[in-house]
Amino acid sequence: MGDPSGIGPEIIVATLVEMAPEARSNSVVIGNIDLLRRADKLRASGLTFVDGIDASDGDVPVVHVPTKGQEQIADGKETPAGGEAAYRFVEKAVELSLAGDISVIVTAPLNKAAMHSAGHHFDGHTELLAHLTGATSSFMLLAGDKLNAIHVTTHMSLRNAAEKPSVERVLDTIRAGHAHFRELGIERPRIAVAGLNPHCGEGGIFGTEEAERITPAVNAAKEEGIDVQGPISGDTVFYRALKGEFDLVVAQYHDQGHIPTKLIAFDETVNVSLGLPIRRTSVDHGTAFDIAWKGVADNTNMKSAIAYALRMADGHGA
Repeated sequence: MGDPSGIGPEIIVATLVEMAPEARSNSVVIGNIDLLRRADKLRASGLTFVDGIDASDGDVPVVHVPTKGQEQIADGKETPAGGEAAYRFVEKAVELSLAGDISVIVTAPLNKAAMHSAGHHFDGHTELLAHLTGATSSFMLLAGDKLNAIHVTTHMSLRNAAEKPSVERVLDTIRAGHAHFRELGIERPRIAVAGLNPHCGEGGIFGTEEAERITPAVNAAKEEGIDVQGPISGDTVFYRALKGEFDLVVAQYHDQGHIPTKLIAFDETVNVSLGLPIRRTSVDHGTAFDIAWKGVADNTNMKSAIAYALRMADGHGA
């Protein structure tokens, strides 16, 4: 459900009501059943919620997760109680996923500051999921119909994003993207690796990261039989991918991948976590506290996240 102070409950309800009855009963909401019923009333959806993991006849199964300080959760406001709830909902989802009770987790947005104020110091869903699953590494993929980008680094300063990545991290990112798209049915994904510096360093004039870390990783991936090119200048690689030359771009840092994908398809782009022992997709927007609980939140991105989750479940892409 994400942070219940935000638009998560609304966009979940709005999406569920558009599903076929069988699909609705095969989806389970992990969160607060009382808040779901309130969102249902707000949106005049007319859904029926059943407490438990199983339901039928179009009813919605809900794993109700009570949390501390629920009475302190406030509409459209950052609160420790909202951050605590968001954390506990994800924790329960991971538990069910690791047990094999659910196939893919789809997350509504949480608020990092609220989660931090509740004592859970993670930089986002991806880092939280890695912690809960014991994964040593994870990767963020932004997926869309027109453009896909997987990131070498995500939530860190630009300085650290330039200094921290190793040849192995770049190579592992290429591998993760390659494996995911193969599992989705693309036999030989075409991958482009973006450079870090302007003009890929211009032969060392603007930086040596390409020669020292990126090119060796690309060459190693080629030796493994991966169809990969790069490094390619960041100001042209996304244009080339958009025109159909590549299936996936490896972005070197958060904004390098986020800006073009969100510019092209803000409402449809899906956040996908790779490298974990579970499958997870997410909306690629925030809690939108300014419009929360007003009945106006757009559920387009949630529909896209669920559609991609179903694609992962069918193709077993992890």
